[in-house]
Amino acid sequence: MRIVFLGLPLAALLLVADGHEVVLAGLRSGLTLGERRLRRTLGNARVLIDPQEQWEAFVALALELRADLLVSWFFTRRIPIELCQTCRLGGIGVHPSLLPRHRGPDPFFAAINAGDEETGVTAHRIEREYDTGAILGRRALRIEPDWNAWDLARALDRPSLALLRQVVQRASNGDPLEGEAQDEQEATLAPQPDEDSRVLVWDRPAEALVRRIRALAPCPGALAWVGETEIVVLKASVHRDVPQVLLPGEAAMVHGLAVVKAGDNGVALLEAEVGNQTITGSDLAMLVARAREK
Repeated sequence: MRIVFLGLPLAALLLVADGHEVVLAGLRSGLTLGERRLRRTLGNARVLIDPQEQWEAFVALALELRADLLVSWFFTRRIPIELCQTCRLGGIGVHPSLLPRHRGPDPFFAAINAGDEETGVTAHRIEREYDTGAILGRRALRIEPDWNAWDLARALDRPSLALLRQVVQRASNGDPLEGEAQDEQEATLAPQPDEDSRVLVWDRPAEALVRRIRALAPCPGALAWVGETEIVVLKASVHRDVPQVLLPGEAAMVHGLAVVKAGDNGVALLEAEVGNQTITGSDLAMLVARAREK
């Protein structure tokens, strides 16, 4: 199987190990794990960085190479359908959610923020509209209640790669890549969180706030203020023992922890960044105590 590849080098290297020929690879900018090895395997001329900056030239090269299949794995830019059409069998990708739920660039944030108990990966045909192509296979995964977005992304790597390799092998064996159409009634979107989404609104329920903190961690992180000090909250938990005299957004030391009153219970701040420094429970509590003294 002759493949045009877009995404992270690890998947391209595994496809080569499976006996496929990667004739052209487009990678994201910044040195990524496996890039040097992929360059040694394919040659520098067949590995291009940020192909979205030069789609016309990339499409022309793909057309010249007469590949069988375009394969995308963790390529976070929209792929022009014209590029897929240069390949005999079109294009496939693996999206880190159970499509049609959480279409878009940040399904990790969306799944945790929504309180989903389960997510997974979906192999699908690449179409003109983002993440809308026919479903070729799925693998589900339970979301552990303490995972942040990075934990979830890492947990999905292995099933994502396994599913990708399985579908490519099916195509190599001559199986049709028709798939099952997505149910548009079930579709939800997963855009990148904006700056407003990062700000913790303390009159919301504590469970929702803790989910938001997990969904934004470790980067870019949720924003809050202790007095006039901005902090990036990275880890928190629901705390039910909170002084009832506090109003939403007010904080106090409770059993040695910094606890902020939410719309119902409290949110215990367990880890945060202040400036360039990471501080944890007891230091956060001291920060709250000093703010209350002013």
